[in-house]
Amino acid sequence: MIIKSSLLGFIFLLTGSVFIKSQEVKADKINIRKSDSISLEEKQSKTSNIDEVVISGTMKEVNRLESPVPVEVYTPKFFRKNPTPSIFDALQNINGVRPQLNCNICNTGDIHINGLEGPYTMVLIDGMPIVSSLGTVYGLPGIPNSLVERIEIVKGPASSLYGSEAVGGLINIITKKPQNAPLATADLMSTTWGEYNVDLGFKFNAGKRASVLTGINYFNFQNKIDNNHDNFTDVTLQNRISVFQKWNFERKENRLFTIAGRYMYEDRWGGDIRWNKSFRGGDQIYGESIYTNRAEILGNYQLPVSEKMFFAFSLINHDQDSRYGTTSYIANQKIAFGQLTWDKKLGNHDLLAGTALRYTYYDDNTPATQFEAEKTWLPGIFLQDEIILAEKHKLLLGFRYDHNNIHGNIFTPRLAYKWSLNDNNILRFNAGTGFRVVNLFTEDHAALTGARDVIILNDLKPEKSYNANLNFVKKIYFDSGSFVGLEASAFYTYFTNRIVPDYETDTNKIIYYNLDGHAVSKGISLNADLTFTNGLKFILGGTLMENTLTENGITEQQMLTEKIAGTWTVSYKIKPWNLSVDYTGNIYSPMRLPLLGELDPRRPMSPWWSIQNIQFTYDGFKKFEIYTGVKNLLNWTPNKGNPFIISRSDDPFGEPTLDNPLPFDTSYVYAPNQGIRGFLGIRFNFN
Repeated sequence: MIIKSSLLGFIFLLTGSVFIKSQEVKADKINIRKSDSISLEEKQSKTSNIDEVVISGTMKEVNRLESPVPVEVYTPKFFRKNPTPSIFDALQNINGVRPQLNCNICNTGDIHINGLEGPYTMVLIDGMPIVSSLGTVYGLPGIPNSLVERIEIVKGPASSLYGSEAVGGLINIITKKPQNAPLATADLMSTTWGEYNVDLGFKFNAGKRASVLTGINYFNFQNKIDNNHDNFTDVTLQNRISVFQKWNFERKENRLFTIAGRYMYEDRWGGDIRWNKSFRGGDQIYGESIYTNRAEILGNYQLPVSEKMFFAFSLINHDQDSRYGTTSYIANQKIAFGQLTWDKKLGNHDLLAGTALRYTYYDDNTPATQFEAEKTWLPGIFLQDEIILAEKHKLLLGFRYDHNNIHGNIFTPRLAYKWSLNDNNILRFNAGTGFRVVNLFTEDHAALTGARDVIILNDLKPEKSYNANLNFVKKIYFDSGSFVGLEASAFYTYFTNRIVPDYETDTNKIIYYNLDGHAVSKGISLNADLTFTNGLKFILGGTLMENTLTENGITEQQMLTEKIAGTWTVSYKIKPWNLSVDYTGNIYSPMRLPLLGELDPRRPMSPWWSIQNIQFTYDGFKKFEIYTGVKNLLNWTPNKGNPFIISRSDDPFGEPTLDNPLPFDTSYVYAPNQGIRGFLGIRFNFN
C-alpha cells in the first residue's frame, strides 16, 4: 500500500519558582527528627516530599513512599524555574523525558521516555486517557499551566492498568481541586522573539454545592525568523487558545463528583517566509498549515453505595485540517471511554478491580480509510491486589484482559514488590508485559507529510513488550538541616512485533513494517535532590540507555535516540533581596539521524548538544512577582556544523537533478531550532 504522502538585549533570568529551602526546627526537647521538620514549601518540591499522595502507579490515592510502583512528582514550582508556554516544553528538564520535535517546518512533536518514541507514552489528565493518538501529535500544547497541581510520571510500561499506549510510561497531569485553588491567578510572559503567552486561572462558587475552576491559555507568535538563512521559518508561527473548566460538586458523605471540559483551537504554519494563506495547499510557495479543533470532557463520579466504587469517563472530538505543501490531511477522531472501579480492603489485601470500555472512531482523507471509517472497540477488565506481606514488605499482583475487535485477545500481567529497609531506604521491583495497537496516521507526523511516500509492507500486528524495573530510593538528613535525596533505577524492555520506520532503503520513502527480530530498551538512571541550609539547591538527573533493533543477526542503534541524557536545576535564594536565581539545562549525546543516501552532506549523527537557561525572580511584592532571564544561553541550534537542515528548501516542488540531487525532506530533525532569546514575565496570585 502506497500513501502520498535577536536577542535585543541581555535580559537577566528570573525563575518563576520561588526557591524552596529545607527548614530546621529546634525540637530537641520533644524529640522530633529533622526529617519531620521540613517546611510546607519543602514538601512541595520534587524528591524531598514526605507525605505526597500519588495515584498514577496503582490508580488509587496512596502515600508516594508507600506505593509499590515508583512515581516521580513535579509541582508548578519546579516548572516555574524555566517558564514555558506549554506542558510539552516544560518537560525538557525532567531526567529521562525528552520532548521530541518531529518536523522542521510545523514543529509538531511528541514525548520520549527513556528513549522510546512518543506513541509509547500515555498522557493523562486527571487519570483519563484523553491525550492520545491525534492528541499526542497535535493536542499536547494548550493545557493551562495555572490549573496544574502536579504532574506524576511513571517510567516503564503500565499497560496492565491503563491499556494500550502506556508501553514506555505515562504522564498524568493532575489539575487543582477548585476548593483548594487561589481565587485568581495570572501569568504573562513575552520573549525577544515576539512570543506572547497569557495564562489565567480563577474560581467561583455556583450555588451552595458547586465550585468551579476555570483556566485560559493564549499563545501567539507571528514573527517570521530565518536565522539560518534557508528561506524557511526557523519556528512555526502559532495562534492558540485553550479553555479548561472543572466543576466539583459537594455530595453526602463527601462522595466525589467532578466534571471538566477543555476546548483548544490552534492555527500554526511554517515554511517559505513568503507564504501566506492564499498559498495554502498550492504548489507555488511551500508551507505547512495546520488547523486543530479539539474538545474534551472528563469526569469522575463516586457511586451512592456503601462500597467504594467510581465511574470515570471521557469524551474527545478532534478535527484536523492540515496542508503539507500540496498534500492535505483532513481527519476526525472521536474517542469515548468509560471505566468502573471497585476499591476494597480485606485484611492485608488492598484490592482494585475494574472494567473499561474504549471506543475509537477515525476517518481521514487518506487511503487508510478510503472505503470505511475505522471503528475500534476495546473492552477490558483488570484486577489488582496489593498485599502486605510483613511490616516492611508489599507485593502487588495485577492482571488485565482486553479484547480488540480487530486484533483479538490481549493479556497484560503485572508484578511489583516493595521492601522498605528503613524509613530512609526503599527498594522496588516491577515487572510485566505491555501491548500497543498502532495507527500511523494519528501517531507519526512523518507518515503525514508530503515529503516522502509511505509504504506499509503488510497488515501491522500489535507490538508486545516484556519489561522489568529495579528502583532504589535513599534519603539522607544531616544535623545541619541539609538534605540529600537519591533515586536510582535500572530498566529493561524487550519488544516483539516492533513497528519501525525505514528511512534508508529508499530515500524517497518511509517503509513501515513489523520487525523480523526484536528490539530492546535498557539502561540506568539516577536522580539527586540536594538542599542546603545556605539557600542552595540542586536537582540533578542522568540516564545511560541503549535502544536497539535486532534483525537478521544485525543490531543497530534506534534512529533519533540518544544514549546519554542529563538534566539539572540549580537554584539559590538571596533572601535579603527577595531574589531567586535558577540555572537549568539539559545535555544529550549523539543520535542516528535519517539521511537521504550517500549524496546527503549532513551529519549522520547529531553532535553532543545542550539547551541551557538562566532566570531571576523578584518576589518582594505582596500579590505578584516579576521574572526575567535568557533561554538557550549557548545559542545552540541543530544547523551548526551542517550545510542545511531542510534539504532542497530552495526548490521544494522540484525533482532531483544532477546539480541538485536530493529530494525535498523535512525529517532530519532532533532538536529545537530556536536560538538565544530573552524573556520577561509577571505573575499575580489573589487568594
